Amino acid sequence: MTSPRRTVAQAIREALLTGEPTAKVFAARQVARDWRLGRLACEFDVAMPDRPAWPASLELLPPSQMPKRGKMGSQRNRIALWHALAHIEFAAIDLALDMAGRFGAAMERAFVDDFLSVAADEAMHFALIARKLEALDSRYGALPVHDGLWSAAQGTAHDVAARLAIVPMVLEARGLDVTPATLERVRAQGDENGARILQRILDDEIRHVAVGSKHFHAVCAERDEKPRESWQKLVEMHFSGVLKGPFNDSARLAGGLPRDFYAALA
Repeated sequence: MTSPRRTVAQAIREALLTGEPTAKVFAARQVARDWRLGRLACEFDVAMPDRPAWPASLELLPPSQMPKRGKMGSQRNRIALWHALAHIEFAAIDLALDMAGRFGAAMERAFVDDFLSVAADEAMHFALIARKLEALDSRYGALPVHDGLWSAAQGTAHDVAARLAIVPMVLEARGLDVTPATLERVRAQGDENGARILQRILDDEIRHVAVGSKHFHAVCAERDEKPRESWQKLVEMHFSGVLKGPFNDSARLAGGLPRDFYAALA
């Protein structure tokens, strides 16, 4: 008698509740691989946790209390930059996993395909940056981090449209705006390896924003809502920050986010 296959929801939940960074990277990539190869049953039989597990040693501060990062010149400031990027990518693993696990039951299979693929990308990004920190004689967890990214997810746990509007189409889209300038600063320091990492992340994040936009438009079509008006309303309801320029309009457009969506809210 063969044992029943694990469900995709069980596998996602286990990955979310894995706190040790390297183990979470492996768990996220394994879930995506097992799903792609048909090893997981397409069942959503367990609930997602309210919070994912993060390293016990991680010092969480409110965003307003985070120490200010200086310019790139010193070793200390380079570590601070890469540590901040590591935390963004680490949180992004959980955001993508939670998207698939929390909302997958009500969505088409392609939704789960896409967001587990995003989770695997984010895990790879984190691994690249963690290796970069080690080369700088540091590690993820050496500096305090803030909880803003997961807070945004908690506020949209009730509605897939709200989650899509805020996470890929606001938070990840912001990465499209700021990464090119960071990349150029890193390159100007003579760090070609760091520039290649950031270019890879930028290329992938355009695709991630496009995934979010595609599924947001599909939800709007199903609900008979106009995507632009719906997105603007959801951002005003659920995003506590301000949409700040300058915007990378070309990258945003490539990610399915035209300027007439966000210009009026900036």
